[in-house]
Amino acid sequence: MQHFSDLQMGQGLWRVVRNQQLQQQYNEQYLLQRDRERGRRVGPPLAEPLQQRRTPQCQVPGTDISYLLRVRKGKEERGFIDLEMLPPELSITILSYLNATDLCLASCVWQDLGNDEYLWQGLCKSTWGHCSIYNRRLPSGFSYRKLYMELDEGSLTFNANPQEGISYFMSRGILVDHPKEIAKFIFYTRMLNWKMLQIYLDERRDVLDELVTLHNFSNQFLPNALRDFFRHIHAPEERGEYLETLITKFSHRFCACNPTLVQEVGLSPDAVYVLCYSLILLSIDLTSPHVKNKMSKREFIRNTRRAAQNISEDFVGHLYDNIYLIGHVAA
Repeated sequence: MQHFSDLQMGQGLWRVVRNQQLQQQYNEQYLLQRDRERGRRVGPPLAEPLQQRRTPQCQVPGTDISYLLRVRKGKEERGFIDLEMLPPELSITILSYLNATDLCLASCVWQDLGNDEYLWQGLCKSTWGHCSIYNRRLPSGFSYRKLYMELDEGSLTFNANPQEGISYFMSRGILVDHPKEIAKFIFYTRMLNWKMLQIYLDERRDVLDELVTLHNFSNQFLPNALRDFFRHIHAPEERGEYLETLITKFSHRFCACNPTLVQEVGLSPDAVYVLCYSLILLSIDLTSPHVKNKMSKREFIRNTRRAAQNISEDFVGHLYDNIYLIGHVAA
């Protein structure tokens, strides 16, 4: 919450300073144009210096920083504010909005600010939310900028060859060779190609088990929980043993997270398994342009309850409405 307030303060100060610069430039251009027009009509411009005829600016509380910046920059200098002339916390806040590429470019102009460890630490943890190295005592001379480059290199390697990518992370001390640590790394990043991730998880079922347990489906409606699950663990394009494994693991996890719902609605892992397949088939039916005769709500309820008789008609009807309104569960 404090960080959010600091960001708001930084943005507000930056807007005030920049707006005053734009207003000053506009006033100068307007007065210069007016003097030229008067000169063409009635003779040479007045002898009063332009600097003395500027339109007074509105005094906004807390804008003393604008005056200080103008004094330090000099009267003749124009252009954007030099970030090195701002308070360090404000400069860091402004640069924190940049991505890694833009921050590298900024470091060519503001070397000390662009290489600030706080900025690169934020980039690392916002892109790769969990790494084993985050929880270790960092050695002297450790560089988060170097770590970012290694994480980026390892992710690119993973997207070409998953096993080599994980080996790269371990060789650099970024990851510990433990299923839970690898699962957390996968769960908290979006930098890994989902097709390569599917290949890796199909081979490392121990990592897949840990990845499933990281999901919390408490108080989630079944289709929404399934969407959340497939957002982290993408569903394969074709039906097969891997998809069956995913749905089986999801069904057990969903029931474990919702014991009350299991008792009230009569859900069981087997019933959730059936409902998941029904939702996937319904999603394909309603969203595919190749299916002209869409499944009706009555047909979906009838077909689903044949396989899961203990589930109420109202509950199955709500499942249909969710897919009809929101869309595919595995998109």
